[in-house]
Amino acid sequence: MIDIKYPNIHVKLVGEDGNAFFIVGRVKVAMWRAGVPIEEQKKFSEEALSGDYDNVLATCIRWVDCD
Repeated sequence: MIDIKYPNIHVKLVGEDGNAFFIVGRVKVAMWRAGVPIEEQKKFSEEALSGDYDNVLATCIRWVDCD
Protein backbone atom coordinates (compact mmCIF):
# COMPACT_ATOMS: atom_id res chain seq x y z
CA MET A 1 0.00 0.00 0.00
CA ILE A 2 1.26 3.46 -0.94
CA ASP A 3 1.16 6.30 1.57
CA ILE A 4 -0.37 9.16 -0.40
CA LYS A 5 0.88 12.57 0.68
CA TYR A 6 -2.48 14.29 -0.02
CA PRO A 7 -5.12 11.52 -0.02
CA ASN A 8 -7.94 14.07 0.14
CA ILE A 9 -7.01 15.43 -3.32
CA HIS A 10 -8.50 13.35 -6.14
CA VAL A 11 -7.33 13.67 -9.75
CA LYS A 12 -8.77 11.65 -12.64
CA LEU A 13 -6.01 10.72 -15.05
CA VAL A 14 -7.56 7.72 -16.81
CA GLY A 15 -8.79 8.69 -20.26
CA GLU A 16 -7.08 12.09 -20.14
CA ASP A 17 -4.30 13.52 -22.31
CA GLY A 18 -1.10 11.52 -21.84
CA ASN A 19 1.22 14.53 -22.06
CA ALA A 20 3.45 14.71 -18.96
CA PHE A 21 3.10 18.49 -18.65
CA PHE A 22 -0.70 18.24 -18.91
CA ILE A 23 -0.77 15.60 -16.16
CA VAL A 24 1.48 17.63 -13.86
CA GLY A 25 -0.67 20.69 -14.55
CA ARG A 26 -3.88 18.86 -13.61
CA VAL A 27 -2.38 17.73 -10.33
CA LYS A 28 -1.02 21.20 -9.55
CA VAL A 29 -4.44 22.78 -10.19
CA ALA A 30 -6.06 20.24 -7.86
CA MET A 31 -3.41 20.96 -5.24
CA TRP A 32 -3.95 24.71 -5.61
CA ARG A 33 -7.73 24.31 -5.25
CA ALA A 34 -7.15 22.26 -2.08
CA GLY A 35 -4.98 25.01 -0.60
CA VAL A 36 -1.62 23.26 -0.83
CA PRO A 37 1.18 25.84 -0.44
CA ILE A 38 3.00 26.96 -3.59
CA GLU A 39 6.33 25.60 -2.30
CA GLU A 40 4.80 22.11 -1.99
CA GLN A 41 3.39 22.41 -5.50
CA LYS A 42 6.87 23.32 -6.76
CA LYS A 43 8.38 20.31 -4.97
CA PHE A 44 5.78 18.10 -6.63
CA SER A 45 6.54 19.51 -10.10
CA GLU A 46 10.29 19.18 -9.66
CA GLU A 47 9.98 15.58 -8.49
CA ALA A 48 7.49 14.63 -11.20
CA LEU A 49 9.51 16.17 -14.03
CA SER A 50 12.90 14.90 -12.81
CA GLY A 51 12.63 11.65 -14.75
CA ASP A 52 10.77 9.90 -17.52
CA TYR A 53 7.02 9.53 -18.13
CA ASP A 54 6.77 6.60 -15.71
CA ASN A 55 8.27 8.84 -13.03
CA VAL A 56 5.57 11.45 -13.70
CA LEU A 57 2.84 8.88 -13.12
CA ALA A 58 4.53 7.33 -10.09
CA THR A 59 5.01 10.76 -8.51
CA CYS A 60 1.36 11.68 -9.07
CA ILE A 61 0.28 8.43 -7.41
CA ARG A 62 2.53 9.15 -4.39
CA TRP A 63 1.27 12.71 -3.96
CA VAL A 64 -2.50 12.56 -4.68
CA ASP A 65 -5.33 10.05 -5.07
CA CYS A 66 -5.43 9.15 -8.78
CA ASP A 67 -7.58 6.98 -10.99
